[in-house]
Amino acid sequence: MKCYCHGQTATCIDRVPIFQHLTAGEKQEVAQITRQKSLAKGELLYGMGDQVHSLFVIHSGLVKLYRLSAAGKEQILRVMEPGDFLGELALFTSSPMQHYAEALEECTMCVMEASRLRELMAKYPSIAFKVLEELSQRLEQTEQLLEEISLHSVERRLAQALLDLSAGSSEIELALSKKDLASQMGMTSETLSRKLSSFEAQGLIEQVGQRRIIIRDRRGLEGVLERG
Repeated sequence: MKCYCHGQTATCIDRVPIFQHLTAGEKQEVAQITRQKSLAKGELLYGMGDQVHSLFVIHSGLVKLYRLSAAGKEQILRVMEPGDFLGELALFTSSPMQHYAEALEECTMCVMEASRLRELMAKYPSIAFKVLEELSQRLEQTEQLLEEISLHSVERRLAQALLDLSAGSSEIELALSKKDLASQMGMTSETLSRKLSSFEAQGLIEQVGQRRIIIRDRRGLEGVLERG
């Protein structure tokens, strides 16, 4: 089944890395167990404690995975982009979900029933290896995030995030709100606002509106990393 987005047609199977190595015939087998799903901005794909029986592949839009503390404080675990998949634990266990998945904007995705996908994984073990490879990378990213939060200052974490988001460019257009960006970095939105204003006062960056940040002094930001 094909997913449709903004008048253009593309298959989720072609977009997601775990299926890219398959032949055209093998991809067609995956397509036969796939259906389309849409989410509105702010809609939950699943919640904490829900039983999920499908693998979801994002075709368009962004989905945030997060947990809530007992006090209701949100901690973003990661933001999933087109080509990413989620709900993968349904392939290996019947345990309920340990986080929330919410659309940050209007999303389209392809949904694959876990039981039928497991049959294909048995037929084509390379799919299972690709899933495990992706899960290993996510675990490494989570460990790096925990290290950043526990060992490094707020200033260093923010400087690193800005350098990563800029990807060598002098401008950043935030995909997330500043509230969500703060949650992802393990800080409050108030702290993020203060530190951004501090960086701006130091001439390191310039804020333009709510989503745009211009890097004015890349070496200065790199110097923040060195100071820790």
